[in-house]
Amino acid sequence: MENIVIAGIFLALLFNFVNGLNDAANSIATVVATRVLTPLQAVLMAAFFNMVGPFVFTTVVAKTIGKGIVDSGFLTTEVILVGMCAAVFWVFISSYAGIPISASHALVGGLIGSAIAFGGISAVLWPSSELFIRAVLMATAGGICGAIILSMIARKKGEENWPEYTALGALCGISLVIPAGVITGILPITGIWAILIFIVVSPTLGLIAAYFLGMVIIRLFRDSNSKWMNFLFSKLQIFSAAFYSIGHGSNDAQNAMGVITALLVAAGLLSEFIVPAWVIVISGLAIALGTFLGGWKVVETMGKKITRLRPYQGFCAETGGGVVLSFVTAFGVPVSTTHAISGSIMGVGATRGYSAVQWGIVRRIVAAWILTIPLTASCAFAGFLAYRVLFGV
Repeated sequence: MENIVIAGIFLALLFNFVNGLNDAANSIATVVATRVLTPLQAVLMAAFFNMVGPFVFTTVVAKTIGKGIVDSGFLTTEVILVGMCAAVFWVFISSYAGIPISASHALVGGLIGSAIAFGGISAVLWPSSELFIRAVLMATAGGICGAIILSMIARKKGEENWPEYTALGALCGISLVIPAGVITGILPITGIWAILIFIVVSPTLGLIAAYFLGMVIIRLFRDSNSKWMNFLFSKLQIFSAAFYSIGHGSNDAQNAMGVITALLVAAGLLSEFIVPAWVIVISGLAIALGTFLGGWKVVETMGKKITRLRPYQGFCAETGGGVVLSFVTAFGVPVSTTHAISGSIMGVGATRGYSAVQWGIVRRIVAAWILTIPLTASCAFAGFLAYRVLFGV
């Protein structure tokens, strides 16, 4: 049993390491793309603040990973190990290909797949039908209102591609209504349901926040000298990048914390789910090391291929993404930091018009987002069945 736990801890730290390897782009892509910091300076700063992040917020995200996805009765050491193997594999392959994906969702998919293979569909903590219906109704109402409003604005401005604005308006409406329901307590979503919903909500919230912040800055500084603006926001962007890195570390570093603590509980080494201090430290160190070594193909995709960035836009993207991460972390939702910063970059790009964003690259990224949970769940499901045949679990 001790060897399995040690292997599990190693795998969890390896997961956080490849998480940092892929998600290095989240913290440093914009600050490198705008040439505010050199790549080495950026990764050193991001690694440090990724380490600080888990100590700023509570470990509520770790509890969601360890207790809110799979029924504790089915969360055995073997289920956790197989799930993590699938997640590590998918994150590593995506990093090698330069595709920014969600390491959090890869882990969630891995745990779901291996748990279903072990205990059936009931092993997963699915939401109640009442909560599901309430969320669908709220999302539908918000989507319709958002689509109508943005479509009317686009037509009034004489935009030819108003159908695209209609679809974007629907997304924005959904992404504003759902968090409002969470904040007010009308929609008390938790666990896997919250994770699935925020696949859509978190990038759109990032887009909205960064877009409006960008428009405000454009309005306030419209008569300012461009050189002075670049100088000012190149300094401010260092703070916004640090803020985003803290949010990144506070959310993503807790993935390994949740898994390691669940392993210790499953092995009988802990009597209740409380994250030990040493787990917080080693999890933060692992993701910081991955960030330091960096995933430069992902950085190039995030920082250069979605849209061209100026220092004020980098500041808006990082600040918008950081606000989104702080919000979801406070509610214990393990979201994709990649989704948040991708949406924010799209938002600041959209301040220059719809055509300023390379939507072909965006579609490729979104496809990876959608496929992550099903693919890792399928891999983990097949992996656990193979493990059962080989070892008779």
